[in-house]
Amino acid sequence: MTDRRDEAQRRARSTRFWDEARETMPRHERDKLILERIQHQLHYAYENLPFYRRHYDNHGFKPAAVQSLADFTAKVPVITKKMLVANQQQYPPFGDYLGVPRNQLARIHGSSGTTGKPTMYGVSHGDWDRAREASAMALWSAGVRPDDVVQITFPFALFFGGWGVLQATERIGATTFPTGSVVPTDQQINLMHTLDCSVVVGTPSYLVHLAQRSRELGLDVRDSKVSLLIAGGEPGASIPSVRELLMQLWGNPLLVDASAGSTSEMYPFLANIGCTEADGGVHLFQDENYTEVVDPDNPYISVPAGTSGATVATHLWRESQPMIRFWMGDEGVIDDTPCPCGRTYPRLPRGVFGRVDDMLIIRGANIYPTAIEAAVRSVDGTGAEFRIFVERENALDELRVEVEHHPDLDAEDLEQLRVSLEAAIKLSTQIRVPVRVVAPGTHELQTFKSRRVVDNRPKA
Repeated sequence: MTDRRDEAQRRARSTRFWDEARETMPRHERDKLILERIQHQLHYAYENLPFYRRHYDNHGFKPAAVQSLADFTAKVPVITKKMLVANQQQYPPFGDYLGVPRNQLARIHGSSGTTGKPTMYGVSHGDWDRAREASAMALWSAGVRPDDVVQITFPFALFFGGWGVLQATERIGATTFPTGSVVPTDQQINLMHTLDCSVVVGTPSYLVHLAQRSRELGLDVRDSKVSLLIAGGEPGASIPSVRELLMQLWGNPLLVDASAGSTSEMYPFLANIGCTEADGGVHLFQDENYTEVVDPDNPYISVPAGTSGATVATHLWRESQPMIRFWMGDEGVIDDTPCPCGRTYPRLPRGVFGRVDDMLIIRGANIYPTAIEAAVRSVDGTGAEFRIFVERENALDELRVEVEHHPDLDAEDLEQLRVSLEAAIKLSTQIRVPVRVVAPGTHELQTFKSRRVVDNRPKA
């Protein structure tokens, strides 16, 4: 049988670039372009968007102060999701940073909020068209070609979900099969085989679930035509143990990470994606959405390449609701070394491997949920879902983990699975975390932007 990964790479190499001049531009030329666009966006926002003018005035900042990329990091205050939500509550529905007349909007999307009232996102016709081109360049980098049949399992709903992938596949000229998240899993698998889909797009969690369920149905995805998986919406596709699991379950396809920057505020979030040549990680299309990696405790300080930090992102071209130094809170490590694919964009070689905001401090150790996920996925016999419970006992925070076992696992093997899981988690986190093995289906399946941490600590 032809190695699926090799076949996908061979096809991609024959026509490697979507926009070769742009993708292979020398760094000094690209940095000059980025600075020009940053200066444009700062002046545009200050002069036209009251939200930014107030914010900058409150911090004593003026756009003319930015004369270099170092100035941009050191002088421009960040914005946060909390600030945007508060602004929309004061100036509904889009806040006073929309930037264009409402009759120029091509799309309106939203994301659910803690109060049940969505945060609204308006995208102008010009910005929507540009997003299509940027997203097409991204999926081309991932290996999608016009002769592919692309099954998109991301949701198509109020939030952006699969819309960017749909834009991109249509622009490339591939056959698009947008099943979304409402099509039942069994039907997703049947149709994947029936239509000879060659690319499947979904979260790492759902791709694991599809593969495991396919075996139960006797329609193993390893016998399908799928040669390329694009995994995004949540971290995982650049975590070695998750990558290994996905590739084993799917018969060694090409696996590309699209998780970095996948927040609605930063649409087009496909401006960060992996390529066909690297084993994990994502390229940062810095001339589209500019990403900085900064000190988690001080966003005015950049961290050196190779050092872990928090991501901050900026739209260089959007006029409608542009984000300028938006605090993403993802943890990553930037790398400027050349990539075998030939693109000169920097990379997050480990992708997004955690969120600064999600970090838990347990017995003095910094614990990221993604580290626990990596450990869980590395153990044979686990099922589709798990949960991390945070409790407070005698004024101290403690963790416990519940992991579903695979449906085919014999009852006498459950204790050994528990022991193996505890050992793997201890190796990953350096602390002992008790594990309880539970039946398949105990926990709700997470398919998009998974939330597996249950915080039972008393609220202040």
